[in-house]
Amino acid sequence: MKRVLRRCLATLLIALLAGCVTVGIGASDAPGISYYVLGDARPAAVRSSADTLGTLAVHGLGTDPLTDSTAIVYSRRADERALYQLAAWTERPARRLVQLAQQRLEARGAFASVTQLGQPVQADWLLTLTVEQMFHDVSSTPGRAKLAVRAELIDRRERSRVVAARFSAAPVVAEANATAAAAAFAEATADILDQVTAWVESAAQARKRS
Repeated sequence: MKRVLRRCLATLLIALLAGCVTVGIGASDAPGISYYVLGDARPAAVRSSADTLGTLAVHGLGTDPLTDSTAIVYSRRADERALYQLAAWTERPARRLVQLAQQRLEARGAFASVTQLGQPVQADWLLTLTVEQMFHDVSSTPGRAKLAVRAELIDRRERSRVVAARFSAAPVVAEANATAAAAAFAEATADILDQVTAWVESAAQARKRS
């Protein structure tokens, strides 16, 4: 029984990796494997108002193990996913997105402080970011970097949800490979963070006034 199970798992792994686009560019710990840091393609715009909206904590989630893994995912057909064989993220996307959101929101200065959930700071607000979709769509080449994030703002003082929204971006990828996909995902991340920062500041401001 154990041998059969091992064979099934091996067959599944081969099926997932079959036909994957490979890359060999960039530094790596193993020959031929390239690691990419999910980036933010644009700097944060400084907020003009001097008023602050209290303290904020940010937390990241993934909808499923494949979406929130270090694997870089691509898709040739709808509802079908495959993995770049010799390319990976340095960190899980949800974790990295929280870091980038924290940097953006700190630079904006709308909140007195911005931390990650679990750090020893009692925050007034909690912003959760759930990565719902993240893959290189190559149904038509060179494709698009599709990223969708669900955001939720919680008032921790009143222990109630303020508002929730879904944000998406799909910039064009320059070439059908992992290197170009990683660059396009940096653009997608910037597009998402542009939307999320404006949205969370507006929602917190409206709640504060009510």
